[in-house]
Amino acid sequence: QVQLEESGGGLVQAGGSLRLSCSTSGLPDSIDVLSWFRQGPGAERKFLAAIDWIGGRTYYVDSVKGRFTISRNNANDTVYLQMNSLDDEDSADYYCAASPGGSILDTESYPYWGQGTQVTVSS
Repeated sequence: QVQLEESGGGLVQAGGSLRLSCSTSGLPDSIDVLSWFRQGPGAERKFLAAIDWIGGRTYYVDSVKGRFTISRNNANDTVYLQMNSLDDEDSADYYCAASPGGSILDTESYPYWGQGTQVTVSS
């Protein structure tokens, strides 16, 4: 059974930092990419960052480049998202997802999702 579980969300002041974790289990060998998305109230779920599960290459949406860093620890099958210089526009539910391939920007490429963790940035 495939499981992804996010943690690390919470309330943070503007300008602060948070590190999100996504622990995984049961991922099939076909999984190529682990990614982070976020979804604000009434908004679509949007891609933030991805990491090749084997090679470690990373990809970011322009709006988070230089502020967010995705990383992985293959020893414990965990993916992280370090978020710095947070502002109120970063308030959202954050999700990790696993994909065997396809467009990393497209939610349809991800058959496996976590339940999400909420991040609230206070100004």
